[in-house]
Amino acid sequence: MSAFKNIVYEKTDGHARLTINRPEVRNALNRETRIELRTALEDARDDDSVRVIVVTGAGDKAFSAGADIKEIQNLTPLEMREYVKLSRDVTNMIERMDKPVIAAVNGYALGGGFELAMACDIIVASDNARFGLPEILIGIFPGGGGTQRLPKLIGTKKAKEMIFTGDMITAADAERMGLVNKVVPAAKLNETVEDLAKKIQGRSSIILKLAKGALNQSMEVGQSAGLSYELEAFALCFSTEDQKEGMRAFIEKRQPIYKGR
Repeated sequence: MSAFKNIVYEKTDGHARLTINRPEVRNALNRETRIELRTALEDARDDDSVRVIVVTGAGDKAFSAGADIKEIQNLTPLEMREYVKLSRDVTNMIERMDKPVIAAVNGYALGGGFELAMACDIIVASDNARFGLPEILIGIFPGGGGTQRLPKLIGTKKAKEMIFTGDMITAADAERMGLVNKVVPAAKLNETVEDLAKKIQGRSSIILKLAKGALNQSMEVGQSAGLSYELEAFALCFSTEDQKEGMRAFIEKRQPIYKGR
């Protein structure tokens, strides 16, 4: 794979790490960066050696401050539509990926950067992180999934307040709302995320795939349909070698050795 200009893509010890690498503009997401993220995600998705994916931003100032406003300010409606479709390619790929994706949020996660983090399965944030959808302040509103994902994560009333005011919230506030899984000192962010990634890597990849699919259904369909999906996915666990190994290891009082089959 050719080297990237706007991101750093690394694969080590069973997980892939995608770092948005534009710290001079607070890791703003221009078109080229989104294309590179999509390409790296496709590679991580298709590489069986990758069990977990981590997404973060370079430096300690920002995960991503969102869209590159200079790039989009003069786009026509049709051009903007194509731009948003590219943005959604990335967030939808993360959300639908059959591998867990962790966002390591260091500093600001605003606009499209916040939307990117929301698409991830787990968010670990530094204690100096700030989250917000400030689009209303420049005459637009969130168009990369923010109006759809945020209400499901924190409730409609609070989501409307954030979107209508454009105000930011602290990492501590985000944790209280259930938006963030864990807040840690900035110096401990990478270590915490690495430990979490290693823990998840020790689980069965095929069972994680089934579990994530069932969880995603709960966000998209009614409870009755979701329960039906869960039933079928759960039953499928019993067709796998990993289910046999997991239960056998439990009975034998040892750690399971999963093969993803």
